Amino acid sequence: NFSNLLVNSNSITAMKGKEPKPSTFQIWKLAARPHTLTASVAPVFVGYALTLRLIRQNPVLCGGDDTSCNNHGDALLPMTIQFAAFAGLIQISTNLHNDYADFVKGADTDKRVGQARATQKGWLTPYETCRGCVVCLMVSLFIGMQYLIPTNGQCLDSGAGSRSADPIMVFIVLSSLFNAVAYTGGPFPLGYIGLGNISIGYSGLGDLFVFLYFGIVATVSVPYLYVTKTACVSPLDDTTKLMQLLQYPFLCSIPIGFLATNIIVVNNLRDRHTDIHAGKRTMAVRFGATFAKMEYLLFVVGSYAFCVYFWLSENEYVRWTTLLPLLSFPMSIPQLKAVAFGGKDGQMLNDHVGGAAKLQLVYCILMTCGCLIADT
Repeated sequence: NFSNLLVNSNSITAMKGKEPKPSTFQIWKLAARPHTLTASVAPVFVGYALTLRLIRQNPVLCGGDDTSCNNHGDALLPMTIQFAAFAGLIQISTNLHNDYADFVKGADTDKRVGQARATQKGWLTPYETCRGCVVCLMVSLFIGMQYLIPTNGQCLDSGAGSRSADPIMVFIVLSSLFNAVAYTGGPFPLGYIGLGNISIGYSGLGDLFVFLYFGIVATVSVPYLYVTKTACVSPLDDTTKLMQLLQYPFLCSIPIGFLATNIIVVNNLRDRHTDIHAGKRTMAVRFGATFAKMEYLLFVVGSYAFCVYFWLSENEYVRWTTLLPLLSFPMSIPQLKAVAFGGKDGQMLNDHVGGAAKLQLVYCILMTCGCLIADT
């Protein structure tokens, strides 16, 4: 039955920590890890600012008059909040499922060097953790089905689209739901369909997953939703125009993806010794600590090099505000010293997982500000 599938015979009882049991609220907060939500939500608001700039640069999208463009701008914020809620719930679902699956697969033991995990400490049973994951997935599916996937009726009436559901958003919503449980894998729920051995993180694809979904998808989705739902550019019939409009948001998503990926790079560098024993073949396990450190360095340098390169390029969207994210570079120096060039390892890297997340957040805030004040 369900409870038997969640745990194997060797992990029916979670390991008890020595510290006292926190309150129920604190336990669920620990499992959901809300402090990590900036990684998925901050890029969404960069996408919001990029879309406002897209409207200013292309007034024809909103009819060419100030009143229509203001109405489009007013409709953009609810769309952004809807996608931010979807992205945040997907991340919480991933965190909850990871809390469960890493325990039952043997990655989270009493030798864990990272922050405490609720299932590993015995504060939540695997069943309870999975139940919380399912609730979040159901709410995110509702948001996707209700607000993200349907094509705008006005676009259908105008003949700009012939499908009631946007196929690209169908893929984004469904793949996000699948990835939430496939990131760590485990017997639930993929075991029901014979895919219990699939794991994005355990196979070393976690870095690529984070770059794609916490970088490109999180940043580009709001501009895409505006262009297809409000401006009625068909994703299948006007592909060339759509790609031209989304080129700049796509380029901006690349450095954001770099910095988001660095969060998991530090995490995997810290956990590589215990991951080996659990069969978790992350990039840090496959290629070693030096590779992970150089990956971290490359992504930090690449994110700031992007600002300079794009500022020097001849592009109609480029203004001096493109350089604003460079103001966050001083924040990266202590992180680089500790992760790429320092000798820190194990528990000493805990603070730098959060440091990587804070760096991405500030970078996103500065990029958002740059987009909002550009062309004004």
